[in-house]
Amino acid sequence: MKKILFLILCFGFIQTYAAKPKYQYVKITTAKGECIIRLYNETPLHRDNFLKLAKEGSYNGTLFHRVIKAFMIQGGDPDSRNAKPDSALGNGGPSYTIPAEFRDSLFHKKGVLAAAREGDDVNPAKASSGSQFYIVQGKVFTDSMLNVVEEKRLKFKIPGWQREVYKTIGGAPYLDRNYTVYGEVVKGLEMVDAIADEPTGKGNRPKTDVKMTVSVLSKREAKKLEKTLSKR
Repeated sequence: MKKILFLILCFGFIQTYAAKPKYQYVKITTAKGECIIRLYNETPLHRDNFLKLAKEGSYNGTLFHRVIKAFMIQGGDPDSRNAKPDSALGNGGPSYTIPAEFRDSLFHKKGVLAAAREGDDVNPAKASSGSQFYIVQGKVFTDSMLNVVEEKRLKFKIPGWQREVYKTIGGAPYLDRNYTVYGEVVKGLEMVDAIADEPTGKGNRPKTDVKMTVSVLSKREAKKLEKTLSKR
């Protein structure tokens, strides 16, 4: 009996481990569609903070309050919830910041999730906002354009394989290693494009509010998604 019980427990452990997804995912839902974002394991501080806020419902009802076509869409300011049309947004958030987690392999290609932050003059450590984030839309670059970015903005050479991504998919290379990238859209990139197309007014705020709801995918949902993505 003990041997049988041991085997049953082992089988249960194996099944549980096998069902564990490789990543954690969040879904952002808006009137302009929805997208699913894979959070990177390489940036655990940002990943865990985003998951915490999403589970608490902290993002629900907030706006994509700053939108710049061919650049990015920004959200996560708790002050944007029920904000008046003339409200100045972009300064809200929790009292804490998150230490930068720069990784050379994580860069600003189209569709990545990255952390907003205060400028270098008051934030030389480049620490991230506790809640505000942006999703890159960006644009496609040529080699000559990337050469200028390297010389004037980055002061380092963009790896060849990353150059190819910027030349085909596009992105915002001038932000690399200055803002923490901690996830990417794996489904529903059309939502980003649709929001980026919205007419904007003062402060690059969409003239029609774009509210969001953010939820965390269950392990079962995440595993099913990874199985679908693996077939692409």
